[in-house]
Formats: sequence, C-alpha cells, structure tokens
Amino acid sequence: MKSLKTKIIIALILITIVMLTGIIGFKIIMDLTWIDAVYMTAITITTVGYREVILPSNEAKIFITILILSSVIILGFVVSVITEYFISYSSFDDLREKRKLKKISKMQNHTIVCGYGRNGQQAVQKLLDYQKEFLVIDKDEELMLHCGLSSDKYLVGNASDDDVLIKAGVMNAENLITALPLDTENLFIVLSARQLNKKLRIISRATEEASYKKLKFAGADNVILPDKIGGQHMASLIVTPDLLEFWDNLSYGDSDRVNLEQVSFEQLFNHKQSCSILELNLRKKTGCSIIGFKTANGDYIVNPSPETVLTPNSKIIVIGNAKQIKTLQEVYDVHY
Repeated sequence: MKSLKTKIIIALILITIVMLTGIIGFKIIMDLTWIDAVYMTAITITTVGYREVILPSNEAKIFITILILSSVIILGFVVSVITEYFISYSSFDDLREKRKLKKISKMQNHTIVCGYGRNGQQAVQKLLDYQKEFLVIDKDEELMLHCGLSSDKYLVGNASDDDVLIKAGVMNAENLITALPLDTENLFIVLSARQLNKKLRIISRATEEASYKKLKFAGADNVILPDKIGGQHMASLIVTPDLLEFWDNLSYGDSDRVNLEQVSFEQLFNHKQSCSILELNLRKKTGCSIIGFKTANGDYIVNPSPETVLTPNSKIIVIGNAKQIKTLQEVYDVHY
C-alpha cells in the first residue's frame, strides 16, 4: 500500500507539472490570456481536438507536439495508478474479509448471538464481563459498523440462513442465543441451528407465550419471555419486596456486594477422584458458601448436605461478597 501511495503522489505531481507547463508555455509562446492558455492546455492534454484559439506558429507547433507526447505518457501512467488503486482497494477488502472468516472458522466452544437489539446487547455485555468468546450476527450493517465491537466479533447477514450460521462457526459453537424481536425469525434460527449442530445449547427470546412450545419443539433448550419476566418481577416487588431487593443485589462477578459464581469440578481439582463438600472445606478456605449443586447428570440440588459428593462434570453454586469470590478465584484459579 505504501508503494501505491507513492505512485499516486508522483502521478499528481506529474499531472500538475504538465498542466503548469502547458499554461505557462501557451501564455508565453502564443501570447494568450490566462483563460485561453488553460483552455489550450486542457484540449491539448486530453487530445479532444477542439479548435485552437489562434493558429499556432512553428515554435508553438513544436511545443504542442512535445506537450501532447509527454501528456499521453503521463496520463497513461495516471490511469494505470488509478486503476491499480481501485483494484488494490477492492482486493484489500476481500483479503480482510477472508482473514476475518478464517479467524472465525478457528473459534471453538463460542457463543453465537443472533440479533444486536436491546436483549442481544445485554447478552454480549455479560459475555464480555466473563471474557467468553462470542460472535454477533445481525442484518443491520450500519448498526454493526458503529456497535463498538471489533470486526472479528460480528457478521453482517441473516442468521436464519444456513450459510451465515456455518460462516459463524455453528458446527463448533457451544451456545446460541437468538434475541430477534419477531418470534417467527427466532423459530427459523432455532430450526436451522439445531439441524446443523445437535449438541448446541440454544437459548431463544420469545414475545408471545404461544411461541414458547413451538420454540421448545423446534429445539430450543431455554425460551425466555422478557415481558413476562418483567411483569412477574414488578408484582414480586409488591408481594415479597425484601426478598426481591436481596435478589436484585445478587450479581455474577461484577458487583462489590453479594455475588454468585458457578464452579465446575474440573476448576476445583486437577484429578478425577471424588470429593465431598465437607472435605472441600470451601467456606474455611475462601469464605464462600455453597448454596447449590449440579450433578454430572444435570440434576440440581438446593442447599446440598456436607456429605454430597463432587464428581467429574459436576458443578457447585457458591455465594459470597466480592472479596470472598476473588479469594475463591485466586485459590482455585477460576477463570471465565
């Protein structure tokens, strides 16, 4: 690109020199006005063949001949530089797009977020907080260009299109969140994604309650109704205000107050031997309390007993303040 920029500068300098030479030459040799000199220079350099202002003398004919020959060579060079610039610009964009798609194709166990509206942006922010790999798909190119994400974090396209999902690495993805405003669009995406990746965890947004069963039947693991959740939350603030206030103070790693964290067996141990919650002695080591347990089979146990055995592929849910959670992360090197 540097050599091309140099060529463009040289071309501009040469065309300027030719123009100035022609104007000054016609002014002196043919004793023309400045306007006529510019006119004669323009028709001579472009070789359009309009009528001369006055008949040229022998000296003027020699000057015009030299000007025509030199301008033809220089204009040829200018045209070649301009052509090279547009070809290179297009090739550069193609190369950048190919590099982007190549980088995306190497992503593993990432999350695909379909739709960058209000819900999609909230999902992306949470993924950023936990430093999770993700890729956004949205049809609005202008929105994605000004979304603040790096270009390798999004694709412009229709997420219901199989080719777009394949480009997004759906075959290697671990999760897919579809947060489009229309339930029909979310349904198409769920169907396409489930067909392409049977093991993919799919979370879909829904507007109508009637869409819940359809999305579940299509292959969504979880279906979220934001309006319903919002209404329940507002009603709960009346029925159980203190409980909801406590729950609202809970966070997931980014609050100075009460925090919740999930920790897998593999993050706690570097071996495959079982261990009970009592033997883990988590509260003494970190100050955190275990409030939930997920078995390797996916069953949940609330407030598990100390005798509950931790096994590979199981997880614990812990609660603590920011300092205790930080200690937990440092002691067990927990990263997300």
